[in-house]
Amino acid sequence: MGIVDDDIARVRDASDIVAVVSEHVQLKRVGRRWSGLCPFHAEKSPSFSVNSDQGLYYCFGCGAKGDVITFVREAEHLDFAAAVERLAAKSNITLRYTDARDGENRKRRSRLVEVMEAAVDFYHQRLLEAPDAAAARKYLRSRGFSSEEVRHYRLGWAPDAWDTLVRDLPQPRELLVEAGLAFMNQRGRPTDAFRGRVLFPIFNANGDPVAFGGRLMPGAEGPKYKNSSGSSIYDKSRVLYGLNWAKADIVTSDEAIVCEGYTDVIGFAAVGVGRAVATCGTALTEDHVRTLRSYASRVVLAFDADAAGQNAAERFHEWEQRHGLEVSVAAMPVGSDPGDLARTDPDALRQAVADAIPFLRFRVDRVLNGRDLSTAEARARAATAALEVIGSHPDPLVRDQYVMDLADRLRLPPDELRTRLAHRGSGGGGRPERGRPDPTAGTRPAPTPVAVLHDSPELEALRLVLAVPDEVAPSLHDALFADPLCLDAYRALGTAGWRAAQLADTSDEVVALVQRLGVEQPVSEPAEVIERLAEAAGQRQLAILGNEARMSGDERALEVAGVVAWLKPLLESLRDPRTAPEAAPVLLAWLIDRYEGRA
Repeated sequence: MGIVDDDIARVRDASDIVAVVSEHVQLKRVGRRWSGLCPFHAEKSPSFSVNSDQGLYYCFGCGAKGDVITFVREAEHLDFAAAVERLAAKSNITLRYTDARDGENRKRRSRLVEVMEAAVDFYHQRLLEAPDAAAARKYLRSRGFSSEEVRHYRLGWAPDAWDTLVRDLPQPRELLVEAGLAFMNQRGRPTDAFRGRVLFPIFNANGDPVAFGGRLMPGAEGPKYKNSSGSSIYDKSRVLYGLNWAKADIVTSDEAIVCEGYTDVIGFAAVGVGRAVATCGTALTEDHVRTLRSYASRVVLAFDADAAGQNAAERFHEWEQRHGLEVSVAAMPVGSDPGDLARTDPDALRQAVADAIPFLRFRVDRVLNGRDLSTAEARARAATAALEVIGSHPDPLVRDQYVMDLADRLRLPPDELRTRLAHRGSGGGGRPERGRPDPTAGTRPAPTPVAVLHDSPELEALRLVLAVPDEVAPSLHDALFADPLCLDAYRALGTAGWRAAQLADTSDEVVALVQRLGVEQPVSEPAEVIERLAEAAGQRQLAILGNEARMSGDERALEVAGVVAWLKPLLESLRDPRTAPEAAPVLLAWLIDRYEGRA
């Protein structure tokens, strides 16, 4: 279910990517492209490029790329449908949905957000004004919350009564239940979900209220914290408290700090560290990590990372590998949390983040610190324990660096530690992951990664076909492409009518390559590139013919020799600027015939 494909295409075509990007970035025209500072990472020299003809953007600094819909998704942190709807509204396009229920569901979720907004205001005003909130106000003052913070974070108070919200908030009761603000009791009557608690409204990344976290008053009975139940607008495994306020600082610093509680986030902000977020009563999940990675490349854990080291080490290391993320641990004083430290020693809190160390280093240090290393036996036991930790990391280069450090610290031979680590069966040593196919299996060569693909006539041809398709496309053919990734990109673009934004049913590698090339400026003339492609393809065929002559009988060898005798002078003609324009079409026609089995 979703938006009708034709409507998505209409929105994409109707949206001026330069105008949309210019709402976030100051662009300057450079040749056929537009350039500016990337909105997705901090930089001083512009590396962000926009191709208005193809409707693409690409950052040569951080690799951010996509079309106008992708840009709105990333810049405004919306899901795909919301980004399309935002652009459709700008272009006055009425969207259709593949299922009428889908449109109704989106309207329903918008209505729930409105109900949550009303509840946030209701509880916030009670905290500020109601007599029964006096104890809550006193408690917040004792915890160091200023009136400005109470208002900024829109803290609230849920009275210790059964149905205050249900009775006094003018909202449909079924929506209150659906939003997690109320529940039906055993008598079938709606009852407030939060009672006798200080409330921390939870907002999504867009700033929409979606849930509450409630803190029980000291001395009262019950769980200390209570969070809203899941709903169609709130999933605790995805939402991070404080991200709506912190995202700008996270992008600027390229770093996010992850805490355990709401007060920790507020404490960090109070000491000038505005890039902290918190999980909402759950462990850090991959969805959380994926969200944070869209803002920054570094995550600092500011909670009990010792427990995380015991329970989630492999997940953290896997996330580092999979998402290109650096996970570090803040050097928090033992027994302290950020919320308390912000009041008692703000300099220590700031320094803890500044001195954060890699997650694996933190775990190894925890194993070694405090141990008696005065005897050979003690050092051997410490080495065994540390190797268990080091072996959990999937990258053999990282493991080996830590093995060498461990050898220095324990005065042990590194080769012996390497042998012990190998015998431990740590994994990550080149073995395929269980349950996943070997990516090198099959007869076709694996596509060349975009990051290491050297520049070539094939890449320049793709740049030209994206920039001036009418001048280049008629002269191109599959026969001219040797690199599998370039060939796939050429075929996909041909199917898409040479429009990068229309690519479909192709690989992520192809999309990434096309998006990058689409914002790069061609530096060659079309005729020159066609001649270089034809020459390279001719040289490949010359090598194939040579092998064929050696492997075949006399009669076929003579026939091949005749073709070679014709081909070599033709290739020589391509190297002479005076004869190349006449030789290229002849060679190209022969290459196409041979590719298609006619020669």
